Amino acid sequence: MDSPEMTFTLAYLVFAVCFVFTPNEFHSAGLTVQNLLSGWLGSEDAAFVPYHLRRTAATLLCHSLLPLGYYMGMCFAASEKHLYSPTQAPEAWRLFFLLALILPSVACALVYYWSQDRWARHPLARTLALYALPQSTWQAVASSINTEFRRIDKFATGAPGARVVVTDTWVMKVTTYRVHVAQQQDVHLTVTESRQHELSPDSNLPVQLLTIRVASASHAVKPFDIR
Repeated sequence: MDSPEMTFTLAYLVFAVCFVFTPNEFHSAGLTVQNLLSGWLGSEDAAFVPYHLRRTAATLLCHSLLPLGYYMGMCFAASEKHLYSPTQAPEAWRLFFLLALILPSVACALVYYWSQDRWARHPLARTLALYALPQSTWQAVASSINTEFRRIDKFATGAPGARVVVTDTWVMKVTTYRVHVAQQQDVHLTVTESRQHELSPDSNLPVQLLTIRVASASHAVKPFDIR
């Protein structure tokens, strides 16, 4: 249990889980995709939609590199396995190395596909295109969202991986790999779950958590849940 291989595996597993789900400690230390790539991502307040187009793509790429990072670390933690030379490594490790190469390759191909036509193929851009007027484009809808997000009267709450943002016109849920968007005038809200907690960690008072299904009148827009 005290071997370098096991120690590194446990340490890397904890790091990977924390890097993906980003607890408060990682946020405070700046160990998030948003902070590490802040120079490229830009400002969420200045341009909400372009920021999240890049953020979701960058997050997918960074997370897809985690298995490869584990393999490279094991080259040093378990040097007796000769992992630095895949042809000499055990068969199971050769398969893992192949998988570790395939994941970022697929992620790169997907991000490249999304970025074509100025990100028009990104899932967020495709959703916004559903709300564009006949003579308009998804960029016009994105511009409207950017403007509303800059206003101080917007409502935003929740953890970074499941944040809810409500502006004058839009209801949005920001997750790790995706941004769900629905126009307020077209949505139907349904309470699907209610939980009562005796104490809230923030206020030490009883709190009720509601799970609400946000369903658009357009069947092309996938419903999503907010809390």
